[in-house]
Amino acid sequence: MNRSCRFDHFVSMAQGLVLALTLMLFSGCAVGPDYQRPEATTIPDAYVGPGQDWKIAAPRADLSRGNWWEIFGDAELNQLEADAIAANQDLKVAVSRFAQARASANVAESALFPRLGISVQQVDQRDSKHRPVGGKPDQTYDTLTVPFDFSYEIDLWGRVKRSVEAATATAQASADDIESIKLSMQAEVAANYITLRTLDADKALLLSSIAVYRKSLELVRNRRAGGMVSDLDVAQAETVLKTAEAQVPDIAIQRAKYQNALAVLTGKTASLFQLPERPLDLPTLIIPPGLPSELLERRPDIAAAERRMSAANANIGVATAAFFPTIKLSGIAGFQSGGLDMLFDWPSNFWAVGPSVTLPLFQGGQLNATLRQTKAVYEETVAKYRQTVLGAFAEVENNLAGEHLLTDEYGKVLDALKSGRRQQEIAANRYSAGLATYLEVATAQNVALGIERTGVRLRGQQLVSVAALIKSLGGGWQAPENDTNDS
Repeated sequence: MNRSCRFDHFVSMAQGLVLALTLMLFSGCAVGPDYQRPEATTIPDAYVGPGQDWKIAAPRADLSRGNWWEIFGDAELNQLEADAIAANQDLKVAVSRFAQARASANVAESALFPRLGISVQQVDQRDSKHRPVGGKPDQTYDTLTVPFDFSYEIDLWGRVKRSVEAATATAQASADDIESIKLSMQAEVAANYITLRTLDADKALLLSSIAVYRKSLELVRNRRAGGMVSDLDVAQAETVLKTAEAQVPDIAIQRAKYQNALAVLTGKTASLFQLPERPLDLPTLIIPPGLPSELLERRPDIAAAERRMSAANANIGVATAAFFPTIKLSGIAGFQSGGLDMLFDWPSNFWAVGPSVTLPLFQGGQLNATLRQTKAVYEETVAKYRQTVLGAFAEVENNLAGEHLLTDEYGKVLDALKSGRRQQEIAANRYSAGLATYLEVATAQNVALGIERTGVRLRGQQLVSVAALIKSLGGGWQAPENDTNDS
């Protein structure tokens, strides 16, 4: 009879294991929608204006951007970029967030594997005299137990699989965030450095003009001493000089702001960070016409938005799986005895194993609400993705237009400068010949200086616009070589 009971228990256990294994074999499916990259703004062959249609986009944030700032040919800028990559605190924050996201993905992946554990338990026990079942009343005895426990969720509906998909996509988006912050930081370093050197060039030009104005004032004073001109000419020469000198501190204030900004970007203390003055001396950069719009696919912000869509889509599957039964296979086995001497004898063994099924019957509408929420979040990420792509195209077009207009304006300023210098020369000759007052000379000097300073500022703005264009393209305009992979 006992043998028959043991046989029945064995058969029952075997049937349970067969059922569990069968369910495990069918656990490859997953409820919820499979992810398909949604349509984004049409990418034209070249940047000529915003598109009107939609197509499948293919972000390629993995493509190399290279050290694009080296096109400026400035060793000091190269070093600042290297310092920023090594010490920028915003970048370190992004790296830490990626580490958190990657760890969260690992946590989700751990649910794909069985859980195993072991414990040791020692209990001193005394049973009640009035215990309803047999025991050892009026006696105290020890129980020593060493159990091994096992549990595994059979992912029949793909809840765990979708959770892993969501966590992995989130981690990938976090990695793209690092690249996005890095690209923005690099562009900001370049822009601030170019502006600082532009201010240095402006100051050098102003100091050179001040030196000329001092000589002019000395000349006018000598002419006044000889009775050739009036005090009015002296006052006008002094006004020109003092007006120019008054503009030097303003340049110094602006320069300090950009120098301090570079200190923060490179992770240094502003009070200890100094860049010696050096006028702007960067090459003229020619942007090739008809830039291929595929360059924009390198933008990490687009890739991050696309990965967040994938994560939101997977979360719909997680919410859908919550409507279905949760099936777990669990078991426990070990040794139990009243003393250590018999603990690991075979008769001291015990075990229990079997599947369990949990089905939600009533949750007060929570499951439906959660599913609606995940679907709404997905639609939000789709809209954000499309808006990111639209904004990216507009940003590129704006920077291209700005760079072209600044280049054209700079050429016109150079032409105007030639005329201004000619006017200044004529006014000086007329004054020397006694045909004009010093007011005519002062006016010509101010006009020429204003035009020349405008040219310096436009030159700096043009180079800053190039850095902004490179950022909006996701890197330089050189297409990566051997690019044959599809995303």
